[in-house]
Amino acid sequence: MDISSLRNDFPTMRNNRGVYLDSACQSLRPDSVIEAILGYYNEYPSCGGRSVHAMGSRVSMAVDAAREALAGFFGTDDPDCYVFCKNATEALNTVAFGLSLKKGDTVVTTDSEHNSNHVPWLVLSEEKGTRRRYAKTTDEGELDMESFKESVEGGTKVVSIIHASNVTGCVMPVAEISEIAHDAGAKVIIDGAQAAPHMKVDLDKIDPDFYCLSMHKMLGPSGMGVLYGKSEELATLRPLSYGGGTVGLATYDSVKLTPAPEKFEAGLQDYAGIAGTKAALDYLSEAGMENVEAQDRKLMRQMVRETEDVKGLKLVGPSDPDRRSSVFSFNVDGLSPHDTALMLDNIDGIMIRSGLHCAHPFFEGKKIGGSARASVYLYNDAEDVSRFSSALRKAAEAFGR
Repeated sequence: MDISSLRNDFPTMRNNRGVYLDSACQSLRPDSVIEAILGYYNEYPSCGGRSVHAMGSRVSMAVDAAREALAGFFGTDDPDCYVFCKNATEALNTVAFGLSLKKGDTVVTTDSEHNSNHVPWLVLSEEKGTRRRYAKTTDEGELDMESFKESVEGGTKVVSIIHASNVTGCVMPVAEISEIAHDAGAKVIIDGAQAAPHMKVDLDKIDPDFYCLSMHKMLGPSGMGVLYGKSEELATLRPLSYGGGTVGLATYDSVKLTPAPEKFEAGLQDYAGIAGTKAALDYLSEAGMENVEAQDRKLMRQMVRETEDVKGLKLVGPSDPDRRSSVFSFNVDGLSPHDTALMLDNIDGIMIRSGLHCAHPFFEGKKIGGSARASVYLYNDAEDVSRFSSALRKAAEAFGR
């Protein structure tokens, strides 16, 4: 993977818009994805799955091609197991509220979930009387497997867990988790929003019942997510929305829904986004997910090495860069996370995230008030990291405690 050549594929990189280290929130997009989006609007801006004219047929073919690309990318056979939605949040909500859980059913998560895999279960607990158990993570954010095994004992219905943390970067042993949960009779939901962009994900090997991801974190368009579900699970899952596209036949007093995936895709879809999704998958496939993961690791090692002497720096998560995936969360004594982020932007155009990162349970459980977070992706290089490290050192020396 030629990083210097690859960077030219991204308009903001070519135009020197600063150092973008916020890809855990949303990635940049290469020319091919932008062109695919524009191609839809310029060449075939029509409806899929409805009209039989030439433009409508082309849209339907583009949707089918994107599902086939997803199946190939994630190591599965059936393209109809992939549902298009707005983001991983909508995918997680679709599963949580579509499983028809009832009072007394137990859901197991970790104590460090993103709000998208935390709040829906809170709402279900309030509305339906479901129960919640939390498997513990260590101070650095890695899963305590003994705690997890204890949590699933005793009639667990659902295990819903992050694949990789958007705060610590810790990667959960999801294949082992799936096996333990299935042995206990539980369905397995995985929040793959932070993992799918940064490592090769083979869903046949991991064996979840559902896997949720956001394309906007993996070079795809904003407002595009994907829900994967095993065919037998999608067949019984209730949709979150109903209407056009989900209906096989409706009368005045009855409705027969279409099969999955269409029964989950109510109304006209973001066809431009679906075209961009296919282009993003093609781009990542050509780059090679093994190369993406290797580049992340290389940059994390450099980031840890170059900042270890920064005054007052405290890492959130593992000190070992090989356990951090692609995120570097930290605090500087005397500076709030937002102050740190603003200073880095002002010093050298370094763009990072600050706050609670929508992972409130993690920060509450670890008694941390938030963090600054630099996150890398395949288009970042050693110079980006050096500029970040230099700006951080200046901020800490000038304004830190």
